[in-house]
Formats: sequence, structure tokens, C-alpha cells
Amino acid sequence: MPSDATSDLSTVIAANLPYLRRYARALTGSQTTGDAFAAATLEAILEDASVFERTVNAKVALFHAYHLVWASAGAPLGEPDTRLSQKAQNHMAHLTPNTREALLLHAIEGFTHEEIGAIMQIEHGEASELIEIAQREMANSVAGKVMIIEDEAIIAMDISAIVKEMGHTITGIARTHSEAVALASSDRPDLILADIQLADNSSGIDAVNDILKQFDDVPVIFITAFPERLLTGKKHEPAFLITKPYHEDQVRSAVSQAMFFASTETLTV
Repeated sequence: MPSDATSDLSTVIAANLPYLRRYARALTGSQTTGDAFAAATLEAILEDASVFERTVNAKVALFHAYHLVWASAGAPLGEPDTRLSQKAQNHMAHLTPNTREALLLHAIEGFTHEEIGAIMQIEHGEASELIEIAQREMANSVAGKVMIIEDEAIIAMDISAIVKEMGHTITGIARTHSEAVALASSDRPDLILADIQLADNSSGIDAVNDILKQFDDVPVIFITAFPERLLTGKKHEPAFLITKPYHEDQVRSAVSQAMFFASTETLTV
């Protein structure tokens, strides 16, 4: 491959790697396992980059390459590190095959049905059907109490409405670090949805970490306009991350995923 083509490919991969790692983390339920398969994908591409010659969409090619590597290893999940993770692993054993992959690719990563077909090597109609099955199976699996940490009133109300439509209960909405800790203490949530930057310039990450000192098995979904700042691979990362501006399907998918496959690793910034 010519050096200029190699350089262009490296640039494309670097730009999309944080999102591949996010997908791999959510898919396997483990940052360590997800990163291992992302690294294995890069090694496979170094040996044979022909997958990029079969499509004009480099991001689709990168995710397809990941799927080839992951599937060839038997599509494994990460080792459960909490009681909730173990419960989620047991749930996943009963899911319709390939549904979770299709849902994540569509709702979290924003791929079209046609692109999902190219990534998973299935017809786009089948991709659509898999997504519908996943939404139904995962949304119906777990319901609980959700706490929202968000300082923008309109966004908080929108997220609250989406979550309620899914059948969950909202324990409350907190705008600051202190409000969040107090709310969690008064009514223990089953799930937390948290913005990164709060009204008093405090950190949503710090608020979550303080809450997890009390309840270390509560899944968390972080919301940010700059996901690449958290998906660096240099520190603990969130298992569930929604990018602003978000779509309703992203919230629904992340909430179902987090309730279904919880992770409580904290972040440091």
C-alpha cells in the first residue's frame, strides 16, 4: 500500500477508534475485553487492509473488521466483575443472536440499516428486524428507578419523559453535585443518567463517584458533547456514554443496556 494511502488510513482509523472502543466496551461488557479486541482488529488491519478496499465508508470497514475478529473468537463477553454484571450475563444467554450488536450499531453508533448489514454481513431488512427484536427484549427485561443529573431543564425534562415512557420511575432531577448526592442518599436509584458539566461548574463525574461510594453497584450513563475526551484508553472509562446532541433511540438503547448490563467503574479526570 502506498505511503500516502497508509497515512490516510491511519488518520481515518485514529478518528474513529474512540467510537470503536465505545462499541466494543458496550458489546463485551468489559473495557479490558473490548480494548483487547479493538487492538486485535488493528493488528489484523496492519496485516491485511483489503477490507477498506471493499467499501467507500472507512468507518463501516473498521467496524466490519472488528466484527470479523470478534466473531472468529466466538463473540465472547468480558468477565463479570459485579453481581449485576453476572446477572446481565445470564440474561444475555437468552437473547436472540445478533440482536444486541445490531441495536448498538444503530442506536449508539448511528449506523444505518444498510451500513449495519455491511458490518455484520447480513441483509439490511434483517438488520432492521434484529434491532426491533433487541429493543423489545432488552426493554422488557428490567425496570427500575432512574435518577437524572442534568442542569439544563429542557434536556432533563426530555430525558425524563423518554425514561418514563420505557416504564421506569424517575427518583428526581439534580442540577448540582450536592443535590445529586443528597437525592441519591434519600432514594437509592437503580440507574443514574449524568451530565458531565453541572450548573455550579461542578463535575457530574465527581458527583457519581461520591454516590458510588454509598452504592457501588448502580449502573451509570454519562452524557457529554465531547465523548472523545473520555474515550482515551488512558484511564477508567464509562461503560455507557451518550453524545450530545442525542437521539431518543440512543437514550432508550443506553438505558436498556445499562439496566441490562451494569458497570460501576468510576472515572478520574
